[in-house]
Amino acid sequence: MINRVVLVGRLVRDPELKKTTSGNPVCTFTVAVDNRMKNPDGSKGTSFLPCVVFSQAADNVSKFTRKGSLVGIEGRLNQRNFTRTDGTKGTTIEVLCDSVQFLEPKGNHSDAEIIYDDGPAQDDIEDKNLDGLDLPDDDLPF
Repeated sequence: MINRVVLVGRLVRDPELKKTTSGNPVCTFTVAVDNRMKNPDGSKGTSFLPCVVFSQAADNVSKFTRKGSLVGIEGRLNQRNFTRTDGTKGTTIEVLCDSVQFLEPKGNHSDAEIIYDDGPAQDDIEDKNLDGLDLPDDDLPF
């Protein structure tokens, strides 16, 4: 069985950093990704996908991204069950991120250094032709 997800999208809101009971960082965020198919009215739909990242990568996402940041995500889908405060049971599907890459130039985020988790170094990325990832502003979901 294969459970692999690769996404490129923009953060819908600022990421939220929390700690587990053992003190490990956990960062949650939602990514907006345009759907390839158009709606019956001719407009493009957008999917809003909840994501979770752990450890050092969680700290990095929290420090170096904000609402509107363009990110590349590699991970897997996870379905989990939970109980709401009113006692009803619910289920959710989220992306558990193995890697989050920051896809905007350093100049777009104060003077923070961009750090990758399990990804190539920034210098390696800059040497490659990334023209295929250039998204026009009118294709953005917000």
